[in-house]
Amino acid sequence: MTPAASARLIGELTFPEVSKRLSATSILCLPIGSIEQHGPHLPLNTDAVLAEGMTRLIVARWGDTYDLWQLPTISISLAREHEWAPGTLSLSVAGMTAYLHDLGRTIAKSLPARNLMIVNGHGGNRGILEALAHELRADYGLNVCILHPASFAGAAADGAVPEIHGGKNETSMMLAIAPHLVRWEQTASLKNPPDVDKVRSTILQRGVSWPWTSDEKGLFDTGIGGDPAAATAEFGQQIVERVVKAAGAVLKQLLQRPRA
Repeated sequence: MTPAASARLIGELTFPEVSKRLSATSILCLPIGSIEQHGPHLPLNTDAVLAEGMTRLIVARWGDTYDLWQLPTISISLAREHEWAPGTLSLSVAGMTAYLHDLGRTIAKSLPARNLMIVNGHGGNRGILEALAHELRADYGLNVCILHPASFAGAAADGAVPEIHGGKNETSMMLAIAPHLVRWEQTASLKNPPDVDKVRSTILQRGVSWPWTSDEKGLFDTGIGGDPAAATAEFGQQIVERVVKAAGAVLKQLLQRPRA
């Protein structure tokens, strides 16, 4: 077996191999991350690393079963809430919309596969991806779903520190997938726990939406909303395994969905 066939990476195929290896029922897996601040202990590319790492593991587990193929990672997306921090790179809403429309167009034109699972590593992308999924389906005939790995970490218990950004859940996943990128000693610099009531009313309240930012006092400490000091590689591995297992049912359902 060639390395390209083993890894199932679209970018490692030659152009004659595309029509031989892929079919209309193949599933394309697209990791989407972000380049944004993740506090003093996690790198800017955390979301891209997690999205790509999760996608790689999903393809390794389910690739032969559902004929999965991994697309190149989109690393820059919609991160306006973190633009106060040096290094954060964000598209605008219009730019993100145009980018994904162009991507949908070129996928429909250049690849035989018509099934697309987006693996979203950045919570700030959720709303726009859900809206654009309708257009990717209607305008380009793509059968689309969006997997949000962070949601499988589970909500924090009542009274606990809510896990919004760069806290226990995200740091644990990084310890499991890319531990060499975690600046663990920097977690000691985080001193101010978030105001739980303010977090719940500003970010987690489903009845109203606010344009919050990750430097807003009371919500975040040095850009972090959560408790990274509680993170462990073991907990991160549990999340990873939960996501990979759940992906199997999602992929099966995707193939059963009515085509556009």
